[in-house]
Amino acid sequence: MSEKKILTTPIKDEDLKDIHVGDIIYLTGHIVTCRDVAHRRLIEEKMPLPVDIRGGAILHAGPIIKPLDNDKFQMVSVGPTTSMRMEKFEYEFIRETGVKLVVGKGGMGEGTQKGCKEFKALHCVFPAGCAVLAATEVEEIEDAQWRDLGMPETLWVCRVKEFGPLIVSIDTDGRNMFEERKVEYNKRKEEAYEEICKHVKFIK
Repeated sequence: MSEKKILTTPIKDEDLKDIHVGDIIYLTGHIVTCRDVAHRRLIEEKMPLPVDIRGGAILHAGPIIKPLDNDKFQMVSVGPTTSMRMEKFEYEFIRETGVKLVVGKGGMGEGTQKGCKEFKALHCVFPAGCAVLAATEVEEIEDAQWRDLGMPETLWVCRVKEFGPLIVSIDTDGRNMFEERKVEYNKRKEEAYEEICKHVKFIK
């Protein structure tokens, strides 16, 4: 059985060199929830992030948070949101922030591929339907920034231990698992279509 791959923040370039698309990894350290509006503020409005994520990780997610006493919070649910919504910002986001790990749901496109290859970062997918499991892997919410954006868009700074499983969908070589699979599946679809047509041509 292969050794469990665990990344620990802050992440360095050399930590990622042997990680490739399709690998399963886990994260220990810190991850910050960061989605649509935070991306837009940084890229379009030129507002610096109030959290330093250089060498760090972000999660495309709008969590459900329970406020506690003394300005503390409990993570109730933190399911990833569709990463493609951030695609138009992600190249610049990676370049400007130095983030090393971007986690979300579904694939991303050419801009993210370019960013991951040029600046040595990964995009990973957290399995859908596991929002409550993900919340149990958050040891503590240590900070909350841009609270004016509301609960889903706040930057929640989370300390995590072996957060995952995370499936690598874009690696530092710029390989994109989702796009590669599309080519493979379309080829298989055409072959299946041709075979089916042989057996149902009598109804055409």
